[in-house]
Amino acid sequence: MTEISAIPIFVAVAETGGFAAAARQLGITKGAVSKRVSGLEARLGTQLFHRSTRSVSLTEAGEIYLAYAVQALGYAREGEDAVATLQGQPTGQLRVSAPMSFGRIHVAPLVTDFLEQFPKINLDLTMDDRMVDLIEAGFDVAIRAGSMPDSALIARRLATVRSVVVAAPSYLAKNGAPTDPAQLVDYNCLHYAYSRDPMEWLFLSDGDQMRVRTKGSLRVNNSEALCVALVDGLGIGRLPTFVAGSHIKAGRLHQVLPGFSMPEQALFAVFPERRHMPAKTRVFLDFLVKRIGSEQPYWDIEAGLSS
Repeated sequence: MTEISAIPIFVAVAETGGFAAAARQLGITKGAVSKRVSGLEARLGTQLFHRSTRSVSLTEAGEIYLAYAVQALGYAREGEDAVATLQGQPTGQLRVSAPMSFGRIHVAPLVTDFLEQFPKINLDLTMDDRMVDLIEAGFDVAIRAGSMPDSALIARRLATVRSVVVAAPSYLAKNGAPTDPAQLVDYNCLHYAYSRDPMEWLFLSDGDQMRVRTKGSLRVNNSEALCVALVDGLGIGRLPTFVAGSHIKAGRLHQVLPGFSMPEQALFAVFPERRHMPAKTRVFLDFLVKRIGSEQPYWDIEAGLSS
């Protein structure tokens, strides 16, 4: 009979495309991965991977075996979830992915409270603005804004994400404040690089849309870094209110063009679809909804920003 513990190692190699990558994901040595896969191949009497100095790929037998191995892992995880539910106290490693700025400003401050409430959970929090594949990367929960097209994921709505155009009082004192979005072409507009189209800003007013092609001296892939430049008076920028709110409240930034709104998005907690939700995932989701969930989130209320 095939040794069960070799199956997750085989799946990790297949999914990551290499022995070294699988070893990093599993937290073991490359030699241990190679040894377990070779042992599995010996037991099955066939080669599961084509190996070269540059790449690893599945053989025909490997493709067939992978389909069954993934199912076996899935059933094993569902069994763990069902047993953990009976035990009552949430336990185990919880892997969470969050956008960098939102995670640092609004999730990290909640970590101590959460872990004090659930001391048997080990939290692995990864903050990255790049979109990750939850299932492939092994995350239990991710916090995301926007639409949720992946049918393999379930989304739980947390809050509304709004954006505003802001600038420092010093910049506005020197350059004046625009009164119409079309005037932004005459200002130094700073951009967030991971926006779908960083240079084009969409405004809404009385059901009408206005698109403005902006330009400026800075483009950066982190909202907090963009916020620093704005507070320093470099230009005008578009920021989510979960970043700008505290600075607006403190007077470091002023909202520009308050009579015009920008498209809103929803903030979701997303997680893979599973027959039995692990208790660790359920309590984390409930915790997020309690602390963050609201149609008008606390960062907007504190900054005096109307919905």
